[in-house]
Amino acid sequence: MKLFVTGAAGFIGSNYVRWLQSNTDDEVTIFDALTYAGNLDSIRDVLDDRRFSFVHADICDEDDVLTAMDGHDAVVNFAAETHVDRSIKDGFSFVRTNCFGTNVLCDVARRVGVHRFLHISTDEVYGSIEVGSFSESDPLSPRSPYSAAKAGSDLIALSYYTTHGLPVMVTRCSNNFGPYQFPEKVIPLFTTNLLDGKPVPLYGDGGNVRDWIHVHDHNTAADLVLRSGVVGEIYNIGAGNEITNTELTQRLLELTGRDESFITPVADRLGHDRRYSITHDKVSALGWKTEHNLVDGLAATVQWYRDNRAWWEPLKARAGF
Repeated sequence: MKLFVTGAAGFIGSNYVRWLQSNTDDEVTIFDALTYAGNLDSIRDVLDDRRFSFVHADICDEDDVLTAMDGHDAVVNFAAETHVDRSIKDGFSFVRTNCFGTNVLCDVARRVGVHRFLHISTDEVYGSIEVGSFSESDPLSPRSPYSAAKAGSDLIALSYYTTHGLPVMVTRCSNNFGPYQFPEKVIPLFTTNLLDGKPVPLYGDGGNVRDWIHVHDHNTAADLVLRSGVVGEIYNIGAGNEITNTELTQRLLELTGRDESFITPVADRLGHDRRYSITHDKVSALGWKTEHNLVDGLAATVQWYRDNRAWWEPLKARAGF
């Protein structure tokens, strides 16, 4: 296939195109605006491959999208503003990219006649759940500007399937971890702080629960949906690795050789969702299963950040944290 992959200079997308390079013969166009979280250093090795090309442009620019997307078989949309804290401070860019940008992509994809359109989303669109797990048929109840913008993007994409017959599929994934994640997110932030002997800010009582999935496992599931999923359908992607933020922090302390004196409690995030949990029976029925457990995956991730200071130190210096 000839794939048009948006947001692939970011965390999950860069890992996806690297997986494509090793596991397929696909030709790939990477389309990325290179916002603060996009980094060409994350895909430098991929772009040395003739099968891969890069277009520096914004998914909100219809003309650029039309010029670049024409002639592709499928679209995989990773492009999004994703950080909850940033969305609380300024939600406008989240609505613009996640909603308007997704509409541009869908409309152009309809016009050029792509055969598959995979929209990557998040379990946060379901909101918080005290017990049990959300399935794909549960209603959406987003509780932050970020998750609300992602929920809107899901509905926009699915509306193009219903209204125009665009062959859309949506995946909703739990929290990802792994290499090349921008160090504002909890695992790379805490890991790099601890490697540098700096404290880590733990929100509230640390009891918020998340299901953690290695980025490789997310991407193998997403690619399976792209190639074998039913159009018009939603697929949750989770790993069943639910732990509290306190437990996660303790594991990172152990892996970096630090103790609990490095934890700095901070005021809780506004509207902080208590627990996310999703079923993943539907994607598993396609033949998918995880390859990374949480213990080994976290250890490998911490080691990656230990070995790749040249990648993350400039990012933290520019961001001032």
